[in-house]
Amino acid sequence: MVIAVPADSAQIVISDLEPGQNGYAHAQHFDQSGLCMASLDPTLTVQQANEEFFRRFGDSSADVCGRNFRDLVHPSVQQPLMRQFSRLVEGKRQRFASHVVAVGPEDSAFAGTLTAAAVSGDTPDVAAILVLMRSSDEGQDAGVVTHRKKILSEIDARILEGIAAGQSTIPLASRLYLSRQGVEYHVTGLLRKLRVPNRAALVSRAYSMGVLNVGTWPPKVVEDFVK
Repeated sequence: MVIAVPADSAQIVISDLEPGQNGYAHAQHFDQSGLCMASLDPTLTVQQANEEFFRRFGDSSADVCGRNFRDLVHPSVQQPLMRQFSRLVEGKRQRFASHVVAVGPEDSAFAGTLTAAAVSGDTPDVAAILVLMRSSDEGQDAGVVTHRKKILSEIDARILEGIAAGQSTIPLASRLYLSRQGVEYHVTGLLRKLRVPNRAALVSRAYSMGVLNVGTWPPKVVEDFVK
């Protein structure tokens, strides 16, 4: 198997990965490129990683190895990302690339591009998964709300979901047993809380902050953010 990953103007190529290596023998190349690299077992538990991965997700191998990769990504992207990993483990595809929001030490969030590839052993079964991540910004993504911040009430969450689904005030009021004025009151509060001028910007901002789940319909607020 060959994986080519852009690194500035050059390409880094991993070829002929051996099952025993799980791609980790090439980690020094990725340390130099600024890419995060990790080897996961089929349950998505981190087995090995390079120094850049440790820097992003913890201070040492003890902080990272043994953790499930699901716990290292933002709740808003967990569901669609796990579906793609499942297809890798089941042998339905060999690799995928996806935009992700990851969560590092002390809930620092950062966005980037993830590439995952299945590595087979002596049998057709997947022996390991090689994960490569490139951050889109060296700084913390201040717009992403991490899971410890409860920013929405239950009614705010339901109204935000309705707006994201395209519902207007009257249908929302009927569904949530509120008056029209009550819905408008909560919408105004949401606009102020997310610092946006209108409903369209509210939905866009909620997705960019990770408050709304990615890849689900009807829209659903990540419950971690509901008080």
